Amino acid sequence: MRRLPVLIACCMLAAALLTGCGGDEPSGDVPTPAEARAALRGSPPPLAALHAQANELLPGETAAFERRLAELRGYPVVVNAWGSWCGPCKEEFPVFQRLATRYGRSVAFLGLDVTDPEDDARAWLRRNPVPYPSFLDPDEKVARKIGARVGLPTTVFYGRDGEVATIKQGPFRDDADLETYLQRYLGAVPTS
Repeated sequence: MRRLPVLIACCMLAAALLTGCGGDEPSGDVPTPAEARAALRGSPPPLAALHAQANELLPGETAAFERRLAELRGYPVVVNAWGSWCGPCKEEFPVFQRLATRYGRSVAFLGLDVTDPEDDARAWLRRNPVPYPSFLDPDEKVARKIGARVGLPTTVFYGRDGEVATIKQGPFRDDADLETYLQRYLGAVPTS
């Protein structure tokens, strides 16, 4: 008699784990790389330079990351710290794919690939392209410096002055969630 409740509990736990962890591919309609390029055409030069490096993994760690932030001063910047091993990161990827395309002519988006084997990160990006580059951060040096200390995903929002406006720990569940942050903390409006 006691086996039935234990069996039911085990089945419920297994179902929760399978649905909560997500698969290898995120769901949701996302722009193709060609659609993103078309939507981002005509961006100001500093943002166009980001779009030209769409989906690339950039080396250089802290120094290169800080140089890029300095080059983007005058524009709001969104830095999303992620890893291909991180289930919640995978779940929120479509949100960034869509909103980086929708806001990318006025807001700079950067990724930060944290503690990820480079081959795994490249494979993930091949299947799930984003219209901006990501910096490699194998030792979490950049993540710690920008305040992504608790876990992934973490998103850091910088104002036009280059100062941190806010930090969001945890995933964005839908477009409206990220859009609220873009508008509230950065004063951003969609451009496409």
